Amino acid sequence: MSRKLGSGKLVIATHNAGKLKEIAALLAPHGVDCISAGSLGLPEPPETGRTFVENALIKARASAEASGLVSLADDSGLSVAALDGRPGVYTADWAERQWFEGEPGRDWYMAMGKVEGMLQAKGSDTPREAWFSCVLALAWPDGEHAIYEGRADGTLTWPPRGTMGFGYDPVFVPRGREQTFAELDPEEKHRISHRADAFAKMVADQFS
Repeated sequence: MSRKLGSGKLVIATHNAGKLKEIAALLAPHGVDCISAGSLGLPEPPETGRTFVENALIKARASAEASGLVSLADDSGLSVAALDGRPGVYTADWAERQWFEGEPGRDWYMAMGKVEGMLQAKGSDTPREAWFSCVLALAWPDGEHAIYEGRADGTLTWPPRGTMGFGYDPVFVPRGREQTFAELDPEEKHRISHRADAFAKMVADQFS
């Protein structure tokens, strides 16, 4: 049996408001009060891992050590079959504006366009299967941790559609649906997303 999280404050190791809102909604039924690392003024550690698991642990451990509270981090990304699984762990890096000239920050439309451009360069009949991965890492201040992994399969579409998601959501159509993640009602997305899959595993383990 793994260590139990219980109710109370949980630091979400993110500076992304969209991600905090989505995670807080998933944990609200379990009496967990989510606060972000950003709101606590905690720095973002360099994500030097080569896998989603390594990066999630880096973020969760950094927040737990700095705050003295149990911390949860996720590392998630888009993998495209025809691009040999890229961008994968480098999903957010592809959105960094320093790829081109411009102000520092992330431009997700640019990132989606980069993926689409690479697919089009391979030909119009290139398969468009893709999947989102999510790894959740729970870290306690004393160093103990737990890992949960989730996945959502689907296909890519172009041009982007919808305004309710973030990241690559506007170009990802989950399997069995016609709408993109960014077109789906947030509650529907929460039920079928890669993050929801990982959270279902965490909830089953932590709150059962």
